[in-house]
Amino acid sequence: MQNITVLSGGMGGARFLQGLLHGISSGTLPGVAADARVTVVANTADDLWVHGLKVCPDLDTVMYTLGDGIDPERGWGRREETWSVRTELAAYGVEPTWFGLGDRDVATHLVRTQMLEAGFPLSQVTEALCRRWLSPTYGDGVRLLPMSDDRVETHIAIADPESPSGRRVVHFQEYWVRLRASVPAEAVLVVGLDQSTPGPGVLDALAEADLVLLPPSNPVVSVGTILGVPQVREALAATSAPVVGLSPIVGGSHVRGMAEQLLGTIGVEVSAAGVGLHYGARSAGGVLDGWLVDERDADQLGRLHDAGLAAAAVPLMMTDPEATAAMAAAAVGLVRR
Repeated sequence: MQNITVLSGGMGGARFLQGLLHGISSGTLPGVAADARVTVVANTADDLWVHGLKVCPDLDTVMYTLGDGIDPERGWGRREETWSVRTELAAYGVEPTWFGLGDRDVATHLVRTQMLEAGFPLSQVTEALCRRWLSPTYGDGVRLLPMSDDRVETHIAIADPESPSGRRVVHFQEYWVRLRASVPAEAVLVVGLDQSTPGPGVLDALAEADLVLLPPSNPVVSVGTILGVPQVREALAATSAPVVGLSPIVGGSHVRGMAEQLLGTIGVEVSAAGVGLHYGARSAGGVLDGWLVDERDADQLGRLHDAGLAAAAVPLMMTDPEATAAMAAAAVGLVRR
């Protein structure tokens, strides 16, 4: 296998990519060449404008993680960060105060915003930013592609007794960062998704792949939005490469994030099998050939097999790059049997 394409969200996808690349470099992935190329198609529906700056949380989390600039404790933003700009903006009473940009992180958003305003599409801006973060380590071996150059934003409808309609809609980042997903989500609304087009290179990355991986990212607002870009689901269903996913639900709950809250909102069973069946087998009109669940969910394998999916139960906790590389190896092995 020479070309691997990964559909990634933020923290979960970035950590999985670390392990995947560790496995490639260490030669522990069966049948995967040591010089295999990895193309990451990242969710951009979490993007937002803050203080006049274009912020792309998932793109940046992947970029910083693979470029060894991420804050390892938070899992997002820059390490050794300072917060003087946020403090000064709060002193002026400038909103939003709930979404803080670190001083080092601001530089990335300034460069991105300036390039966008100069007329460069997000895909070209991302390529330019990655020359600093990815090229020194991976050369041309890793590419980071936005799912679309078009503006797509996820919003969440929540209850609001003071509103005439009884609900209000907030940006996904407000739901996650300010509200901490602590109130029920009544609907997930992805504005602009139906009118978007795949970013440059996205469809080719799926068509030319030898393997496609869906990491344990949020199946609703990360992988789900990538699949919602017109033509992407069809390209994934049509690729000659095997498509393998890893469950973000372990033991009946998400490991981190809010998959549990949002799966219920779209009517999907919150279980390892439930998410696998939501993606579906390609033989039955879905997008997967294989699905990995955690060992503690091994009792759900029968349902997956009955639905036409190759499935196995392996440890799915990304405790370190070696453990995550073992997950990637299991994904490769599942479709090489």
